[in-house]
Amino acid sequence: MKNHSRQGRGFAVDPRLLIGLVLVIGSVAAVVAIVSTADETVQVYSASTSLTPGDRISLADLDTSNVRLAGVGSLYLLPGDVPDGGFVVTRAVDEGELIPASAVGSVSGLRLTSLVLNVNGALAASIESGSIVDVWSSREVANGQFGPPAVIVAGATVVRLVQSETIMAGGVSMAVEVLVPKARIARVLEAVSNSDAMSIVPATIPGRR
Repeated sequence: MKNHSRQGRGFAVDPRLLIGLVLVIGSVAAVVAIVSTADETVQVYSASTSLTPGDRISLADLDTSNVRLAGVGSLYLLPGDVPDGGFVVTRAVDEGELIPASAVGSVSGLRLTSLVLNVNGALAASIESGSIVDVWSSREVANGQFGPPAVIVAGATVVRLVQSETIMAGGVSMAVEVLVPKARIARVLEAVSNSDAMSIVPATIPGRR
């Protein structure tokens, strides 16, 4: 009777063993998923040369780079994102830099145009291509006397410094090309035709380098 009782017993599985196996399998699967994700690369466009605001670019102006972006590929310009008509650059992109999707705009929706302005006095050292600036103007109210200045364009983008310093009328003048909203072109041209004193001031606080 005692032997028969032993033979009738089923094989008992320790629940702790099952839990341990599940944890091991889960850990292995997680490691495999992480390694697989880390090895995935995305093809992204990069600038074959330095791009400045206002430049119109096409596929011929771009290189492709295979990079690991860990799920943020949508923030950059990817193959298939460039239309036949190309894009317009809205902020400076250095040579070899991955092109952010926010750095380009549609040609058809472009609402900016570039103007070259002669500004009085030296420019701030932080002003360069891609800088965001405010354009100030002061109208002459008497011979050599000017009224209070006012901002005529806020948040303009510097395309490039057109020329080096030149001496004009006893002062220093610098020519700067800036992107101006089309809605403000008439106001800027009015200031230019009236020979208003114009200045360009950084719109943001320069960061430390």
